[in-house]
Amino acid sequence: MIKQNFMEKLLDGVEVEWKLLDEIGVISAAGVDKKKYDNENSIKLLNYMDVYRNRYLTKEIPSMIVTASDKKIEQCNIMKGDLFFTPSSETLNDIGNSAVAIENMEGVVYSYHIMRLRLNNPNIITSMFINYMLGSDFVQNQINKCAKGLTRFGLTKTQWEKLQIPIPPLKLQEEIVRILDTFTELTAELTAELTARKKQYNYYRDKLLTFEDGQVEWKTLGDLTSLITKGTTPKNYTETGIAFIKTEAFEGSIINSKKLSFIDEVTHNRELKRSILKVNDILITIAGATIGKCAIVPKEILPANTNQALAIIRLKENVNVKYVFYLMKSNYMIKYIEVNSKGSAQPNLNLEQLNNFTIPYPSLEEQERIVSILDKFDALTSSITEGLPREIELRQKQYEYYRNMLLSFPKEMESLFDKYEVIKEKHAKLFPEDEYYTFQRADLSTKQGIKTEIEILENAINSNSPITYEKLGWSKEEAEDIRNGKILI
Repeated sequence: MIKQNFMEKLLDGVEVEWKLLDEIGVISAAGVDKKKYDNENSIKLLNYMDVYRNRYLTKEIPSMIVTASDKKIEQCNIMKGDLFFTPSSETLNDIGNSAVAIENMEGVVYSYHIMRLRLNNPNIITSMFINYMLGSDFVQNQINKCAKGLTRFGLTKTQWEKLQIPIPPLKLQEEIVRILDTFTELTAELTAELTARKKQYNYYRDKLLTFEDGQVEWKTLGDLTSLITKGTTPKNYTETGIAFIKTEAFEGSIINSKKLSFIDEVTHNRELKRSILKVNDILITIAGATIGKCAIVPKEILPANTNQALAIIRLKENVNVKYVFYLMKSNYMIKYIEVNSKGSAQPNLNLEQLNNFTIPYPSLEEQERIVSILDKFDALTSSITEGLPREIELRQKQYEYYRNMLLSFPKEMESLFDKYEVIKEKHAKLFPEDEYYTFQRADLSTKQGIKTEIEILENAINSNSPITYEKLGWSKEEAEDIRNGKILI
């Protein structure tokens, strides 16, 4: 445990520079796609999942082989200190996951589904610091305010460039990275142990669900269901009301009631009528990093609804729900996802593919026997490992607490920036076509720049009059220079 006075001493009186990402380095978005062409060079591809699953990157991590032209290989190369992040996702929490290359990665290019930040003054410590900073509450709040989308949320390259972060002295960056690395290593060790336990359980489960040729009948999921559909993202959420299940609410095979969102009854019964849930519906994630995660809807959370990232599988009355559920968590589904996701930017399944998912279907008596054994295995595994998930959760909360404490710098700039974001949003609603917003405006890395911007916006709101360059006293030529970033007001 880090002592509070050590933390206070470490951060006491520290001076930081507040920078926009495009002042720190160059963000590149035009990566390489997954297609292969005969007239191009074979090369490894650093893809979305490589970044999502790792904090630090080496050339051994990428495994996907694609092709690219000589020009593209030169443009999309990966150097030590390059930082990569996920610019969009089906869920807000997955935007901005990042990873740093800790070595030159010759023979590897990056995917066009991730973005690269290459520092103007390369320094691996600063790259590692920014990597942690992107996960902080301060940056994630900026991301959440900017993210747009219906079924997929994300930020444009320009929006990423305008995210603001604090840059403390290099020695402090190094100490912060050292402390946070220690926390993540402890969590990684516990996670590896838990993964080994689960792997052992999965082996016995898959062995029990394996049948010889001709031993059992095979059926598609469509044969066994009365409904396979998916939900929709509502226009608005409420503080209380009808439970709304997102992928974030899944903890293993359980739906955590503390992580539910909520919608009103009108939305539930009218706009999202198609996806009203029933007890014993099976929910499965059908896109993104968590694809294949399953849970059975319990009676306790009803009435409930869900979004488009989760498919709803409603079995016919005479079908053993737990048997199908165990099969959907098995190696059958893992391989099915791999086969049907080839060539996709992210793994995904559509409803037709779910309908066509074929499973072994023995007699009901045999299904009950298998379920009885797997239930016991499941209970035993949960009992053995229940301490590990709890310890991992504790470590993760501890890490997040210290991360946000270590990455919280003088509050004046943060409060100014928050005020600026509120005023800017209010102004944009009043004057959506405002010509002023095509300009590169005040220098938002300084207190005076943010204050200037707030003053301009407040004056426009109070006078109910949109901003033009004439009103600001600029000539047409000055306005063009400001627009092109040659002048910062």
